[in-house]
Amino acid sequence: MTRNLGLYDRLARFAVGALLILLAVLGTIGLWGYIGVILVVTAFISFCPIYRLVGLKTCTEC
Repeated sequence: MTRNLGLYDRLARFAVGALLILLAVLGTIGLWGYIGVILVVTAFISFCPIYRLVGLKTCTEC
């Protein structure tokens, strides 16, 4: 699995994902907020399968 996420992309994914999870846990936005888990996981592994399908890379060191 080749990295395809840059630092700022990873930070944004983590922040949005964590916020979605928090809002889902608090019951504010419902169960769909657990989609944030996908964002957090892709931020940690620095890989997004959708980016690979479309040939996009946001990392400069890859």
